[in-house]
Amino acid sequence: MKQLYDRTLTCMETSHTILAGRVQAPRVVRLGKNGLSFRYAEKGIHEALIQKLARVVSGLHAVLLLAEHGFCQEQAALQRMIDELNEDILVLAHGVVFNKPTDLHQEYLAAFYKEEFDNPDSAIKSTQRRPMVPRQKIRAYISRIEGLQLDVNATVEALRTVQKAYSGYVHGASPHIMEMYLGRPPRWHLRGMLGTHRVDDHRSDLRNVFYRGIVLFAYTAKAFGDEELFGEILRYTREFAAAAGVSFAHPPAGTDAQSET
Repeated sequence: MKQLYDRTLTCMETSHTILAGRVQAPRVVRLGKNGLSFRYAEKGIHEALIQKLARVVSGLHAVLLLAEHGFCQEQAALQRMIDELNEDILVLAHGVVFNKPTDLHQEYLAAFYKEEFDNPDSAIKSTQRRPMVPRQKIRAYISRIEGLQLDVNATVEALRTVQKAYSGYVHGASPHIMEMYLGRPPRWHLRGMLGTHRVDDHRSDLRNVFYRGIVLFAYTAKAFGDEELFGEILRYTREFAAAAGVSFAHPPAGTDAQSET
């Protein structure tokens, strides 16, 4: 499976490079008296999608490292974060694919691009509080997405399930933490959980988070109007499912997500 995941990440990185080339590259801007950083001049949906996908790919690399060393709690928490990124991508891309941007999209982009501090030279003296769109609003929008092809409906249901099941790993709920206490004799596993059944359970879930990532890459390609890349990624979803030995509800050949049904 490791080879499959590595190959998938390579495909994602290649796709990200192609999509990033569809927009103007970030440029250097001055932040405060001495600070320099890169920022996109155009603060639109496509630029936001590029940034979100970058975090997804980086996060999946990190998930593999955590799984390799048996850090199940941390792996699960990171997977939850990745799935929130996927939620954001789904909302943003949907507004473009169906040409239906909403007030939520404008609110999200305004919050997303707002700088953390209005006084870059002094975080303490900064009076600005960067707004955040409540996650409930994001999920309410997703809950109204219906009739999509491209397996997005199945992805929506998976994201809902993950949000509930993995919340305890993020917030440190007792039932989830107690998974670290096991063995014969039982003990706290503080350096990873290699050699326990927990590792196998969490490693088996990797295929799901990777598959969701592939689907969202395809949907983003559709949002960019890149039908060739969309088709390539779509074919890879089937290859991934076959190689993973599981039956995802992946789309049939010739699936087109240009209109709602």
